[in-house]
Amino acid sequence: MLIKNRIGALILVACVVLSACAGQATEVPTLDANVIMTDAINTFVASMNQTQTAQALLITNTASPTITNTPTATTTPPPTWTQAAIINPILPTVFKSPTATGTQYTPTPNPTLLASGCNNLGFILDVSVPAGTVMKPGESFTKTWKVENNGTCDWVYLYHLVFVGGDRMEGDPGSLGKVIVPGKWTQLSVGLVAPSKPGTYTGTWRMATQQGTPFGANLTVSIVVGTPTDTPQPTSTATSTSTATATSTSTDTPTATP
Repeated sequence: MLIKNRIGALILVACVVLSACAGQATEVPTLDANVIMTDAINTFVASMNQTQTAQALLITNTASPTITNTPTATTTPPPTWTQAAIINPILPTVFKSPTATGTQYTPTPNPTLLASGCNNLGFILDVSVPAGTVMKPGESFTKTWKVENNGTCDWVYLYHLVFVGGDRMEGDPGSLGKVIVPGKWTQLSVGLVAPSKPGTYTGTWRMATQQGTPFGANLTVSIVVGTPTDTPQPTSTATSTSTATATSTSTDTPTATP
């Protein structure tokens, strides 16, 4: 659009020049219109070249931007969360110890560990002379236990009690003298004598076969021999009391005189 405007301006200038020349009295050589157009175009092209050259000189070379390496982002791993152990405090439980009632607890052993072959014995209870019974020195007594045949063999006549430890207290039991089948209970007794010295004495016995092989639970007897106390004899005092009382009463009777 700019080129067309400039060409039009050149043509207008050429026309003005020609009209001025025509008004003069002197004869002016006739100009060829093609020549005028050619000169105008050359002039325009030259002016255009000069304009572009001037504009090119105004352009300031801009340094190429320096490519800066983009810093590499350092990836920080997320923190590792460690779950802390939750400690639930355990409050101490107040335990009230049981009050002793005077009965000593005896742990029951495993009955199967007390057997000898097919023979076994289970303790049920003390029939006589409970533990801690006080005896006089040299006093004779009989200890009796209630027991059960919890084995698989019969107890026959020659089965008997044998002493296995503690204080024998002159015990010498005899044979069973009867048959006790499995699952039945009976009573076993032994005659004993309390020692002569004060103190606590405990003896342990077990059932045995006719060959003397012990089996079953331990049967214990525990006594306390006390110190003899001299009892003073009562003193008799003779008391003689004699009381004599003499009473004489005399009464005078009046006599009537005629």
